[in-house]
Amino acid sequence: MKTKKNINRRKSDRIYVGKIPVGNNAPISIQSMTNTRTTNILETINQIIQLQKVGADIVRVSIPTLKDAESFKIIKKQVSVPLVADIHFDYRLALKAIEYGADCLRINPGNIGNKKRVSEIINYAKNKNIPIRIGVNSGSLEKDILKKHKTPTPEALVESALRNIEFFDTLNFNQFKVSVKSSDVFLAIEAYKILAKKITQPLHIGITEAGGLRSGTVKSSIGISSLLTLGIGDTLRVSLAADPIEEVKVGYDILKALCLRSRGINFIACPTCSRQEFDVINTVNVLEKKLEDISTPIDVSIIGCIVNGIGEAKTATLGLTGNHKYSAFYENGIRQKNKLKNEEIIEQMENKIRKKAKELDQLNYYKK
Repeated sequence: MKTKKNINRRKSDRIYVGKIPVGNNAPISIQSMTNTRTTNILETINQIIQLQKVGADIVRVSIPTLKDAESFKIIKKQVSVPLVADIHFDYRLALKAIEYGADCLRINPGNIGNKKRVSEIINYAKNKNIPIRIGVNSGSLEKDILKKHKTPTPEALVESALRNIEFFDTLNFNQFKVSVKSSDVFLAIEAYKILAKKITQPLHIGITEAGGLRSGTVKSSIGISSLLTLGIGDTLRVSLAADPIEEVKVGYDILKALCLRSRGINFIACPTCSRQEFDVINTVNVLEKKLEDISTPIDVSIIGCIVNGIGEAKTATLGLTGNHKYSAFYENGIRQKNKLKNEEIIEQMENKIRKKAKELDQLNYYKK
């Protein structure tokens, strides 16, 4: 068994985005955002479906124009995953999004305009029982706050968030979550740490505009995991300049590494050296791609030699330890009599993993 560290999560209120619970120790939900033109209805629907297949709990859709709002109305009827309407500047689009079935709104009250317009959004959301995310971003702080602090700082982000929270409170609206994002990892971490001590609302965490697939994954992993280990964070998005599907995968990888949530195959694989008895890198890459459809959590160790292979195989659900021509196969920590021919490892491991996933699914079904 792998050693699991218990993380004491910050106590927070609970809201619901559609049927997805957020806060109050609910599973940390993973979000992503479509990057298609919302007016391209079919393409947007297909992307949402693909995001849901890889495990996205919530999907955000941008609505920059009235035409996009009309498209959103059609899209919402064709998908089952909860949708967040992303609104900036025009409060009327927020009202339309609620009317057309949005499960949540994401707004930055600072760029919506005067308080009257923001209050219209809040009152309509309250009437329809729709939550709101107050999204504060270091790149779009209110002018007076930016003038006061000279530059985006953790204190500036928190001040902006608290200003908006106080206004929501005056309207007796508490169905909201908050984010204080920055592309600066340390700035974001510090802002969330300060805010977490001042409010009880759920926190949406992430490093905004983190970058491309590789660099963005590194920055997001550092920032998000730093917060999660402190117990901060109820829902998250990994913001990458890449296919949104990768955002969901990275999000689950972060949660799996911290033993906070698990989905799909967790591969334990060696970085390889001259002792490897088969092509470990190709084997893992191919299996990861082939087994993306499996959501059942399974630990699979694939090690190229006996140095660490036996030890890892004994703690994994399924394990493979490299040896000359034939490699040893372990199931539930027990070495099996039948070895796997190195030339056929990918095909045989895929079959064994799928069989195990099916067995575990059936076991979980009967436990319900």
